Amino acid sequence: MRAVASRVSSASVSVDGSVVGKINDGLLVYLGVGPKDDRQSAEHLAQRVISLRIFGDASGRMNLALPDVDGELLVVSQFTLYADTSHGHRPAFTGAAHPSLGEPLYEHFVEHCRHQGLRVAAGVFGARMEVDSVAQGPVTIVLSSPAEPWNTSAG
Repeated sequence: MRAVASRVSSASVSVDGSVVGKINDGLLVYLGVGPKDDRQSAEHLAQRVISLRIFGDASGRMNLALPDVDGELLVVSQFTLYADTSHGHRPAFTGAAHPSLGEPLYEHFVEHCRHQGLRVAAGVFGARMEVDSVAQGPVTIVLSSPAEPWNTSAG
């Protein structure tokens, strides 16, 4: 699994012109699922996102996590995080999980975050979506599950 987490003061996702998910202060997370992912990797990555200390404390240092600031989470499925451009300029997406695996693991990631007590909004898996966000910082972090080849930290 791969995730790109951006600290935002607001974010929303729309499908066919209708807002399907909206948050205020928190994280906008683009989430991609790979073919080797499972429920355990979804839970592991969800915990990493939830525990990511990228919010400012009283002295302005990035030392607080989403629950510490009562932040919200917007999760948007993003199979393009598995784009392969090694053979030219047109990306191939064969490294992404088939939707029959990707959708349930995306939903499991979202539900795991909700069970941690967070307010979680989500996009619609497989839909053409429009995402609006107001970045804070900007602070954007790339995360992956331990099985990912570009994982730089299994923590």
